[in-house]
Amino acid sequence: MTITETAAATTVPHQGDGPGPDVQDAPGTALLRTLTERSADLVHIDAGRVAAAALRGRSAVADYSELRGLAIEASAALIAEDPQYSRLAARLLAEEIREEASGQGATCFAASIAVGHREGLIGDDTAAFVAAHAEALDAVVDPAGDDRFEYFGLRTVYSRYLLRHPITRQVLETPQHFLLRVACGLQVGGVERSDSDKGGGGRRAGGVERSDSDKGGGGRRAGGKESVAEVAELYRLMSRLEYLPSSPTLFNSGTRHPQMSSCYLLDSPLDELDSIYSRYAQIARLSKHAGGIGLSYSRIRSRGSLIRGTNGQSNGIVPFLRTLDASVAAVNQGGRRKGAACVYLETWHADVEEFLELRDSTGEEARRTHNLNLAHWVPDEFMRRVDADTEWSLFSPGDVPELVDLWGAEFDAAYARAEAAGLAVRTLPARTLYARMMRTLAQTGNGWMTFKDASNRAANQTALPGRTVHSSNLCTEILEVTDDGETAVCNLGSVNLGAHLGADGEMDWERLDATVRTAVTFLDRVVDINFYPTPEAGASNARWRPVGLGVMGLQDVFFKLRLDFDSAEARALSTRIAERIMLAAYETSADLAERLGRHHAYDETRAARGQLHPDHFPLPSPATALDRGASHHTFLPPAWPDRWDALRARIASTGLRNSLLLAIAPTATIASIAGVYECIEPQVSNLFKRETLSGEFLQVNPYLVADLKARGLWNAATRESLRASNGSALDIPGLPADLASLYRTAWELPQRALIDLAAARMPYLDQSQSLNLFLASPTIGKLSSMYAYAWKVGLKTTYYLRSRPATRIARAAAAAPAVPVAVIEDEAVIACSLENPESCEACQ
Repeated sequence: MTITETAAATTVPHQGDGPGPDVQDAPGTALLRTLTERSADLVHIDAGRVAAAALRGRSAVADYSELRGLAIEASAALIAEDPQYSRLAARLLAEEIREEASGQGATCFAASIAVGHREGLIGDDTAAFVAAHAEALDAVVDPAGDDRFEYFGLRTVYSRYLLRHPITRQVLETPQHFLLRVACGLQVGGVERSDSDKGGGGRRAGGVERSDSDKGGGGRRAGGKESVAEVAELYRLMSRLEYLPSSPTLFNSGTRHPQMSSCYLLDSPLDELDSIYSRYAQIARLSKHAGGIGLSYSRIRSRGSLIRGTNGQSNGIVPFLRTLDASVAAVNQGGRRKGAACVYLETWHADVEEFLELRDSTGEEARRTHNLNLAHWVPDEFMRRVDADTEWSLFSPGDVPELVDLWGAEFDAAYARAEAAGLAVRTLPARTLYARMMRTLAQTGNGWMTFKDASNRAANQTALPGRTVHSSNLCTEILEVTDDGETAVCNLGSVNLGAHLGADGEMDWERLDATVRTAVTFLDRVVDINFYPTPEAGASNARWRPVGLGVMGLQDVFFKLRLDFDSAEARALSTRIAERIMLAAYETSADLAERLGRHHAYDETRAARGQLHPDHFPLPSPATALDRGASHHTFLPPAWPDRWDALRARIASTGLRNSLLLAIAPTATIASIAGVYECIEPQVSNLFKRETLSGEFLQVNPYLVADLKARGLWNAATRESLRASNGSALDIPGLPADLASLYRTAWELPQRALIDLAAARMPYLDQSQSLNLFLASPTIGKLSSMYAYAWKVGLKTTYYLRSRPATRIARAAAAAPAVPVAVIEDEAVIACSLENPESCEACQ
């Protein structure tokens, strides 16, 4: 029996947009026609092969919908053979989503919002805005938008982001309706205010009530054609996958609960019981509303310290962190995932060695915290003593409370005075402690190295005494001041660099400028319309108005331009991209300041004193470079000096709307949606596993496949070589040297190159970057050198140490041979893994 004959055995009418099966067609015939139509421009697709696989798996009463679902899975299983099957699977899934939404009454954008509002999902303001502009907004929807998704990106949108009916659990919006809903939600509440309002929110922000004069001031609520045009501008960026906000914004914009911030930074609780548990209550509220947590813990006295109120001795930080660990696990994030927090401890704290044991898999369970991430907040003085192989002293914060709020020369002097006064709990060789820190990194990937002095030295918010950055956030890219009354907040979004190459193969700088302007405008708007779970978060964000614009798809740019990740040309381009984004972001913030007013705390910043972030990274002289131990590392001079001069003059006149603007966060989930590689990272493999509710599927590097096809090398033997080598291209038979170099993975690149790229872009990041480092087989010696080098070149923070444990053989798909797949034992690593982006919304 032929495929066509088999296909003629059953029937179901077609629903949905676009070409599809005729109502009289048998389901199999209808499916074959759909597959043929949907793959007409995909020259490497065998529609008959997909149809045959679907028909083999059908039930006795299969209708067209069931067969289409089987065809989606069959197409996904063939992606490792040819990436074009991803496009076919995505087109079939998009059709399925349209039919599902239409069945719930969402036949157009305005209808989807009306249905969502009726079911209690869409906020009143968003619903009213859409109803008032229904015809214009319906016309904005791009019918071709869904065709830009690859399968796994669209699958992620479908399974995690689209609003669903509370009872039927059917989707109430298509992917394009979802993106337009996000844009409308960010527009609603965008109130233009006069200078006298200077950032007033017009709403309750974290419990901080605004006065009547703040609730509109001299401005106006954006509306009418101008408002629709702004919505359309942001929607088109998202629909073209050129820019995406972070996951909390995508989840919640336009809904009844618009908590759109990604993560929060809290200062250490004070060294008293009420403060500790008050801070835990704040963390629980923040975590409940899907916020990732960064918490300093350096003020709490160490084990054995005197408790004057009872004349007893303190148990130190570990029992309290155990309590926090349980709380983080108990209060999940919006019902979507477990809570996530990172605790930061300064390396002079006397409990630092017990802190290092918290993630160990052996030892006393009562002194382990398996849900908390750990990070070191490292002063330069510690690294200098490691470098010089001298002694390091550990203190209880009760004896040296001032050290927490000091950095740079003031910290160094206070630390030396404490040593001279004999206040140290104990002293040990600095290298002994450093080696223990490296061992924890090697064993757990945790205990991240973040550098206190570098983080404070160039921070725009630390111009005045007492303003100190005490930690980073959950993903180490946010650096903002905190104190007992201010919880720092980060609102994130990322530009897809891979979508900003022009027809000539070069960066389209003007289009990049335009994208950044739109992105910053709407990130700033989040500050006003956001829901803040605590008063401390609302108060801080209203004062400082920080945002974190980042990037994704840098590896895609390098692939398209044929640049090795560790080449000088790649480093120069990466730096120029960071510079251009900073220029456009600061220009936009100055424009917003002129129109809407400076942020409240502008006078407390370095910018108000004429210092911009790049000023802290002058071209080093040979003498200073040698002193830092990085004589080979130099910063490139600005590529657009005239534009910088004009910007400085503008800021001197208008000020800035935002105290901070740039931060490169992990983008595992939104990069998967956009179909590009994560943030600034190299690829981790040319072949890797994707997990969906339907099973496990393999995905292959499409750039490598295209190059191999062009050279006649993409065949069964090549695919088997990729599988056998766990995604490495180096063992492909006959692979030319230029392709072998271009398609190296993160495991095959020198990590110094990743650090040098990060250091080179640092002048143009006023916050920081989530920088993972990769060592297949880490040793204490390798790690010691690598992190010392990261400190010497001036990095502010690093993130996970990724290592490769033993592999196991797992069947990735029913139609595919057994494939070696890396097993990552640590659940926290899995949660932010590039290979499991559907599991991660920690930041983006």
